[in-house]
Amino acid sequence: MSLALTPALRDALEGWLDHLGALDGAADNTLKAYRSDVAAFLAFQAGHQGGALGPAGVAALKQGDLRAWMAHERGRGTSARSLARSLSAVKGFARWYADRQGFDPTAILAARSPKYQRKLPRPLSEDAAREVIGLIGSQPRQDWIAARDAAVVTLLYGCGLRISEALALKGSDAELPETLRILGKGGKERIVPVIPAARRAVSAYVRLCPADIAAEPQKALFRGARGGPLNPRLVALAMEQARAGLGLPATATPHAMRHSFATHLLSAGGDLRAIQELLGHASLSTTQAYTAVDTTRLMEIYDRAHPRA
Repeated sequence: MSLALTPALRDALEGWLDHLGALDGAADNTLKAYRSDVAAFLAFQAGHQGGALGPAGVAALKQGDLRAWMAHERGRGTSARSLARSLSAVKGFARWYADRQGFDPTAILAARSPKYQRKLPRPLSEDAAREVIGLIGSQPRQDWIAARDAAVVTLLYGCGLRISEALALKGSDAELPETLRILGKGGKERIVPVIPAARRAVSAYVRLCPADIAAEPQKALFRGARGGPLNPRLVALAMEQARAGLGLPATATPHAMRHSFATHLLSAGGDLRAIQELLGHASLSTTQAYTAVDTTRLMEIYDRAHPRA
């Protein structure tokens, strides 16, 4: 990218990323993906235009230039989903840059995103979720390791935590309070109620763990066999073993337990906005994608709640 772009445009890209990180709270992984997507787009356009791309070059881009880039990406085998993500990043940068440079970004913003089939999450049934937790807790391993994995998965299903959020808990959280303050994606903070089952599961793990969790409040609550922070891959392996034992599909992953948390709350009549807060989603549309309530259940809620005459 350094040879394809002028210093001014390189600085602009970094300025946009700094803006997203500082003001919008974008996560590091998100910023990394955006940098890669927009840099690749700008580099392509520099080659397409036949020289180093600067502010004037961005301002002069036409819809045909966008179509050429998208055709190039499809030719490289880029999926429609990935291309849609890249185009979204390009539009975000163009909108921000146009505000500062005073040009009209309509040609870029009007580019149509490729259509793709959104993959909806597949939650477990309520019985399957309980069976998974029970089987993980009884797998033939050291008692404390089985208790540890069961405690983590209980937090995913019982509190709707992401695996990264559960593993970010510290020793000081060993005696779980009635609510947890969770720092989620993009630094977004939320309050999550802790159900008694989660509290009992964590207490059982702490009691069996060979490490003195209480004596090390700033270290990870969930430990690996050598005493370091638990690797999330080990939780995934425990889930793999449990789903094999129960005959569940490959979609029964640790993250599916969080999907199940949302879906089961909604199917029980939970408010979608409240579930959005519990999950820490910035957008309600994201929460809707996490839920999978059948039409019959939705009609039951409609018939019970609609204020018709």
